[in-house]
This record gives sequence, C-alpha cells and structure tokens, in this order.
Amino acid sequence: MVIRYKNSNIDVAENASGADVAKELLGADEKKIVAVKKNGQIQDLFMPLGESCEIDFVSLESEEGKRILRHSAAHVMAHAIKTIYPTAKLTIGPATDDGFFYDIDFKSQIGEGDLEKIENEMKSIVKANFRIERKEISRKEALEMAEEEDETYKIDIIKQIPDGEKITIYKQGEWFDICRGPHVRSTGMIKAFKLTKIAGAYLHGDQKNKMLTRIYGVAFPSKAEMEEYFARLEEAKQRDHVKIGRELEYFTTVDIIGQGLPVMLPRGAKTIQLMQRFVEDEEERRGYLLTKTPYMTKSDLFKVSGHLDHYRDSMYIWGEEGVDKEVMCLRPMTCPFQYQVFLNKLRSYKDLPMRLGETSTLFRKEASGECHGLIRLRQFTISEGHLIVAPSQLEEEFKGCLDLAIYMLKTLGLYEDVSFRFSKWDENNREKYIGDKKDWERVQGEMRKILNDLGVEYFEADGEAAFYGPKLDIQIKNVHGKEDTIITIQIDFQIAERFGMYYVDENGQKKLPYIIHRTSIGCYERTLAYLLEKYAGNLPLWMCADQLVVIPVSEKFEEYAKKINDKLVFNGFRSKVDTRSEKMGYKIREAQLQKIPYMVIVGEKEEQSGTISVRKRGNIEEKDVNVDEFVMRLAELVRTKSLEIK
Repeated sequence: MVIRYKNSNIDVAENASGADVAKELLGADEKKIVAVKKNGQIQDLFMPLGESCEIDFVSLESEEGKRILRHSAAHVMAHAIKTIYPTAKLTIGPATDDGFFYDIDFKSQIGEGDLEKIENEMKSIVKANFRIERKEISRKEALEMAEEEDETYKIDIIKQIPDGEKITIYKQGEWFDICRGPHVRSTGMIKAFKLTKIAGAYLHGDQKNKMLTRIYGVAFPSKAEMEEYFARLEEAKQRDHVKIGRELEYFTTVDIIGQGLPVMLPRGAKTIQLMQRFVEDEEERRGYLLTKTPYMTKSDLFKVSGHLDHYRDSMYIWGEEGVDKEVMCLRPMTCPFQYQVFLNKLRSYKDLPMRLGETSTLFRKEASGECHGLIRLRQFTISEGHLIVAPSQLEEEFKGCLDLAIYMLKTLGLYEDVSFRFSKWDENNREKYIGDKKDWERVQGEMRKILNDLGVEYFEADGEAAFYGPKLDIQIKNVHGKEDTIITIQIDFQIAERFGMYYVDENGQKKLPYIIHRTSIGCYERTLAYLLEKYAGNLPLWMCADQLVVIPVSEKFEEYAKKINDKLVFNGFRSKVDTRSEKMGYKIREAQLQKIPYMVIVGEKEEQSGTISVRKRGNIEEKDVNVDEFVMRLAELVRTKSLEIK
C-alpha cells in the first residue's frame, strides 16, 4: 500500500495503522503523536489506514492534539466518577479551548470539596496507564451495553443515532464509554490536569429539563504549560474589569436595583462622558446630524419594523391592546425612531447620504445569569447611527463607517485586539429573517465585495446576521477569553420599504435607499470594561476621571499647592489637592492605587523656585519641573489623545 507523507510516496504494509507508520517514519518522536490525519480527517492512531491515502500526524503539542488530550481527560474523569459514585449517570464530556467538562446526574449532591477525591482517583487511572482501545459495535450492542450499565442518558443518545451508522466505544481498563473519539493512546499520556469547578447545567441546555452537575477541568501536555495557564488565569482575575471597576470606584451593582443595571460612580460616569463627547464631536466633523429620540414607543413602531416579530423575546413590553389601551415598548434599538427624521418631509437624492447619529440609551431583556459586569447589560448606552444612502453611495459610505470605527479603536488603543466577522444569514433557518434568498445572496455578495475591496481580513459566520441584513461585526475578547461584539456595521436592504422611505432621484422617480446601521465606539459601558482590562485600570491621560493630584509635603505648603492646582484646573485638567492630615508617603501610595497618572509634589524647594516635582505612574520622578512647560506637555498629550504617559 502506498501512502503520501510530506510530498513523498512511501510503501507500507497492507492494513498498517497510523501508529505503525509513525513508528517507522518518526523514530523517537513517534511517542508524541496522538492521532493521524487521513486525507485531512483525524482518526485514532491505531485504526488501520485501509487504503492508499495522504497522511499527516497530530502531535500532542498541536492545538488538535491538545483537544484530543483534553477529551481523553474527560473520559478519565468520568471513569474516576463511576469508580467512586457507581450510581452516577453520565451524559456528555467534550473538550473545550483549555480543558474539558462532563455533565453528570449524581444521586446525591456533591460539592467543591469532592473534586480532590475525584482528582486523586484520576491520578490512579493515569498511573495505571491503561491502553485506550477503540471498538466498533452495532446499535443493538451499544444499547445492550448501556442498558446493562443502566446509563439512561447514554441510551437516549444511542437511540438518536440513525440505524446503520457506526457506533464506537472506547475502553480503558474495565471501564468503557460510547464516543466518536479520537483519543490518546493510553491514560498515562494525561499527566498535567486539574479539576477547577462545579456548576449546574440543564440537560441539552434546556431549562425545562433536569439540572445536572457539570464538573470542569483543564489538561495540558506538560506541567509547565499548566502552570503558565494558571499564571495567566490569575493575571486575568487581577485585570477583570469587575474587580478593577469596583476597586477604583468606576461602577457598582446593587441587588435592590437588579442584575445588568450598574450604577456608574463619578469616575466611571466621567470617563463615559469623555468618550461620548469625543464620539459626538468626531461624528459631527464627519457630517453626522445629531438626533434625540424617545426611550419608549407604542408597539406599532416595532410592528412595522419587524422587531416585534423577530426580537420580541429581548424587548420590555407592557400594556394591553384594545380601545383606549396601548401596548408600549422600551426601545432595544433606535433605528425606527431615527427613520422618522428622514420621513419628516419629502426627500430628494440631494439629501443623500443622510448620516444620523445619537447617543442612545437602550433596553434589552437579558437573563440575570447572562448579565456580567459592564459587558452584558439590560440597560446600556450606545453610539448608534443610521446612514440613509443611494445604492451608488453604499460602498463609499460603508468605507466611511469602517474608517470611523477603526479610528476610534486605534485612538482607544484597542485596534490590535480585534478581529472582523462577516455575519451572514442561515438559509436553513429562514424564520429568523425577512426577505427571500435571492435578495440575501445579492446583498451578501455586495458586502463581500466591499470588504474585499477595502482589504479587510475577516472570517465568515452563518446565522449571525441581523434579521434584515448582513453585517460586519468587530469582535474582541475579554481577559477570560470570551468573545463579544464591540462595534457593528450592518447593511439593511429591506426595512426602508416597510416605512415608505422613498426619495426622488435625478429623473424624478421614487426610489428606495439602503440603510447602514452602525456604531462608532459601540456600547460605552462595554467599551469601558475592555479599556479597564486592557490597561489594568491605568487609563490614558485624556480619558482619566482624575488626571492629577497635588500633594504638599506639609501643611506649610498647602497654599502653594492650591495655587498650582488652580493653574492646572484653569487649563482644563481634572486635578485636586490632597490636604488630608496624612503622611506624604501614604498619600502617594493611595494615589498610585487609584491609578492617577500624575502626582505633583510641592515643598519648600519648589515654592522658592516656583517649580514642581512630578511623580508619574510607574514611580518615574522629575524634579525642578517648570510649571508652564508641564502644562503645555500635558495639554499636547490630551489634544492628541496620546496613549502614553510622558
């Protein structure tokens, strides 16, 4: 039999397995191989190749290899659980990006204290170094084996597998599990692992089903890699915006108000105000018209737009239908409100493009368990805008929206952390969308062309489009690796007709425009969360609520300190004097903990010379600093919105 490996044809024995070929070709490195790719498809190392094919090997250090290792670790955990708790019922145990989990139905409740016991049993299974064996069986055999073990959830899984489809089991020692695989060669390869937490999980993710126990763990090819992971995890905890935001008093949450409804404290409110002014000024410079629309509306508005049919579950709605009664909605988005600006009078092609922008407070019904800090909220503020454009203007205006978004991200220092997702419809789930396939394919083709013309590097995602059109989502991850959308630009080719948004073209004909839905900085609260995490609370000077604190070395120099502070405030800086009866060292440490960019220290020498001493964030000190030069230096940092502290 001939196989092709690394552009070479190699003769191997008939029915040779991936393991046989790896041993022959790789020598000592063969021990690091966990699977083989046959014509691009991963399969177990000990499966016969069966035919001439092209192969490659999957090493333990590769991402694919790590995923196989983690799935195998989930099996070891399930094996350990069944050894300790024979009456427990298993469901599924997949790998994740860093580890694995298994959902289990325990007859008696277990807690975090039981993890060590399970982990110790896992270590025994690893030490035993059981070979992990794969076997194909019939559906009937699989059902008999699951029924004999009284694995009720496995029985349900098997019954959902179509007749005739291969079913595989994996055995380690006397324990087995029904699984597609692949797995590592033996339990002894799983050397670096740790169970991390217990959580509840509904069967199949459906709240109507039974609550199961989900046990999470992590696994890595080496202990060094696992230690590095936990070090990163600890750093992520320290940079978590919830921790930083509360410690630095940017925001708080209060049970009596509710989840997803943060109270912005003065520092957080000031930083959001600074970003808002920045956005509104920049949008005005780029030709946007400012609007201000109601927070609520009769439901009729969202019936016309289609949101009531496609977005109802995420909307706050109250009231009753009938004579003299109204059903009201809090707005989840501003689009249909801003359309009324266009509809205020008859429009011609000379009015286009019409760029409308608004700082919008929005309301969306999120489950309390989904709410997180400032990232996922029930009430939030967004830099929302809508561009009403002629078809010939679509590409240029889309480019302008993207240019604005990139400018904002670069100014904030977030651009290097984002990726671009082209979100398309899912033609197999058409009830989520309005419009027909032909129009969707046409507009998605136009958007793809625009993105390609602009040189945007993006990945495509089916089923992520808005119900009325495709969109470009700018994605960003928080410190824990969870991805969210920070900015979106959407092409809407349908809703203008619903509202009768016609304009008169050059030939006097009524035409329908395209609408571009976009944000320029996204949700202010969410953006603040990412900024706090990005800079670990050390925000750039221009967006800091507290930019300077003036500290006199003793009471004798308070008047000079106030004089310096007055000059700083007069020049537009957010500065204060610390006149508390505390030691200077204590005041400096507290200012450092509050992440204030500059501490201005004044004493006898500074008063006599009319200068100041400056301590920058990071304990960099400057003495004999000319006050006017210092003011000019800071003014330039603010004017240019520099990310540096100089």
